[in-house]
Amino acid sequence: MVTIEDIAKRVGVSKSTVSKALNGATDVSEAMRESILGTAVEMGYSRTSHRRDVKTFCVFVENMAYEQPGDFGYDIILGFRKMAEPMGFAVVVEDLDERTQKETSYDQYMLQHNYVGALCLGFTLTDTWLYQMRSSRTPAVLLDNYVKANPTTAYIGVDNQEGMNLAVSHLKKLGHRRIGYLSGALGSYINQARYSAFFQALRQCGLPSDAKLGGNAYLFSDCLQTHFPRILKQGVTAIVCSHDLLAHTLMIHCLEIGLRIPEDISIIGFDDLPLAAHTIPPLTTVQQIRPEIGRSAFYAMTSLMGGIPISTLLLHARLITRKSTGPAPEKLPVEFLR
Repeated sequence: MVTIEDIAKRVGVSKSTVSKALNGATDVSEAMRESILGTAVEMGYSRTSHRRDVKTFCVFVENMAYEQPGDFGYDIILGFRKMAEPMGFAVVVEDLDERTQKETSYDQYMLQHNYVGALCLGFTLTDTWLYQMRSSRTPAVLLDNYVKANPTTAYIGVDNQEGMNLAVSHLKKLGHRRIGYLSGALGSYINQARYSAFFQALRQCGLPSDAKLGGNAYLFSDCLQTHFPRILKQGVTAIVCSHDLLAHTLMIHCLEIGLRIPEDISIIGFDDLPLAAHTIPPLTTVQQIRPEIGRSAFYAMTSLMGGIPISTLLLHARLITRKSTGPAPEKLPVEFLR
C-alpha cells in the first residue's frame, strides 16, 4: 500500500508538502502539485484506502440529459444518491468534456478533487478517460461500457441480449417473419451490443438474419431517408430500434408517408422513456428501470472499493407491450416495395 511518505521520498519533499498538494492547498506551486499528483498516480496511491474521512463520489456525465425529471440520466443519478447518501457518502455531478480528459488523466483528476470513485454516464468509445481506464486504479462504474481486465472498473446496465430476445420473440408470435433494425451510429459500446444482440435474437428465433436487414447512422435523417426505405424493400413487416427516440422519430415518419402503425408495420423501441407511453400510437419498448440501474451502480461501486472485482452487473430486461405492435400484415402496400 503506497503511503504519503512513499510519495514524499520519491519526489524529494516533506510529507506535509505531499499532503497539501493532494488536498489542494494554495501554498504549493502548480508545478509541484502536478509533480506530486503525477507521482501519486504512477505509484498507485488511492484515496479509498487512505482517506476514510473523505467519502465523495463523482457522477461524470456527457452525451446524456440528466437535469430534469424524465431525462434518461436523472433517475439513474437519483437511484445512486438514494443509496449513497444514507450511507454517509457525498455525491457530486459534473459535466465532462474531451478537453478536461485531455488536460488531466482520470486517476490524477480523481486525486486532485478528492473523489473516491466515479459513476460514468454517456461515455463513448473514443473518450480519452475510457482508454485510460484500462489501467486506472480509482474505482469506476460505467453505464453501458465495458473495460476488460481492470479489477477497479465495472459495467452496469440492462441485459441487452435478453431485451432483444423478448422483442423479437414478441414479433414472431404476432406472425412477423422478416424484421428490420435501425440504430444510432455504432460508435458506442451500447449501440454495438444491441446491434449484435438483435441479430443473435433473430438467429435464435429461426428468422432471417441477413445483415442487410439492419442500418445505422449518426443522424436520424440518414436512418429514415436511406436505411428505412432499403429495409422496407426487403419485405419487412416490423422494425426494432436501438432506442425510443429513434423509434418515435420513425413512427412520425411512417405516419407522414402513409404507413399505418401497427396495421402496415410494427415498431419496437428500447429504454421505455416517459414519452413512450404518449406516442401515437403508444410505443412497445424494452424497459430499463433507471432508478434500479442507479442502485446497482452503488452496489458495484462499494464492491470495487472493498476489493471485490465485479466485472458486469446486468438487470433483467422487460418488454412493455403497447399499441405500436400488432399482427403481421400479409404484405406492405406495393408502393413501399418498389
